[in-house]
Amino acid sequence: MTRAELCAKKNEALEAFASVGKVEYCEPYGNGHINDTFLVINESKKRYILQRINHQIFTRPDEIMENICAVTEFIRSKVAAVGGDAERCTLSVVKTADGESFYKDSIGSYWRLYDFTERTITKEKVTNIKEFCDCAEAFGNFQQQLSEFDASTLHEAIKDFHNTPVRFANLMKAIKKDPLGRVASVKPEIDFVLAREEFCKTLENARIAGTLPLRVTHNDTKLNNILFDESTDAPVCVIDLDTIMPGYSVNDFGDSIRFGANTAAEDETDLSKVSLDLELYHAYADGFMRGCGGKLTDTEIELLHVGAMMMTLECGIRFLTDYIEGDTYFRISRPSHNLDRCRTQFALVADMEAKLDEMKIK
Repeated sequence: MTRAELCAKKNEALEAFASVGKVEYCEPYGNGHINDTFLVINESKKRYILQRINHQIFTRPDEIMENICAVTEFIRSKVAAVGGDAERCTLSVVKTADGESFYKDSIGSYWRLYDFTERTITKEKVTNIKEFCDCAEAFGNFQQQLSEFDASTLHEAIKDFHNTPVRFANLMKAIKKDPLGRVASVKPEIDFVLAREEFCKTLENARIAGTLPLRVTHNDTKLNNILFDESTDAPVCVIDLDTIMPGYSVNDFGDSIRFGANTAAEDETDLSKVSLDLELYHAYADGFMRGCGGKLTDTEIELLHVGAMMMTLECGIRFLTDYIEGDTYFRISRPSHNLDRCRTQFALVADMEAKLDEMKIK
């Protein structure tokens, strides 16, 4: 879609949200890479966030919005029941004139509108241990708020997104096809995965055995998906809810550890720099459990370190699969970028394995 077409369609979409009234300002906002996002200001100076949902990635925007509405309304009711700030505790979806949570425009694009959460800021990267703890507590609190929500009622936003055995199987298929003849050059990485085939099944086996519950999971637990109060710096709410779906709390925990407690960048080529920062790991674990408010089961607590290892291994598997298939999914800036990312993840897994006893939550 050209810029002119996008401009025309955003205006068409805004007309569908009659409650907004006359719009005085509507310009691109933020630095997201998936959806097209705009800041909207009406003549009363009320602010909104307008987004065009990327339906190439989220192929069922209607189901995404069903998930978001169900979860945000549940959080709002729980917070209101204890006298909390129900207006700022979660995202507020603005309905169309027809009472819908989204608008489908004349060329088939999907649009949604949120109230702007005032007096908040976002942060792009962790700069100190307190911010990492705040991030942990916010995502833990998200688990606590939704602990009584029936996760099985949610749609799967992206099928098998964190099903590690499926990711393993996808890698095996890529190896068999070997479309670019890259398999021979990545034998050590393939062997690394093959040696951990049984480990890949750990969480799925626990669910099948009935010991690991399905939860509402966020699946993108990064610092920049939290709004902070601009005055107190306290977490206000979790945002970017497109990937909420049934999953495991330990995976939400683990994905934060994968990127936040690594001593190196995700695509570091000097693997001697890659290790798990145990101080950051335990600080995050403390914050996460504090935010969860006692809602995690004993099994979930016992498997937190497994979640960290699983998310790191799974991400490495995905990078390796994409490299073998010709770099069709993850954006790259150099020919070996996905392979470098893969090797970094696997180096972090190896370091976690060496620190396994120290990672267990007592």
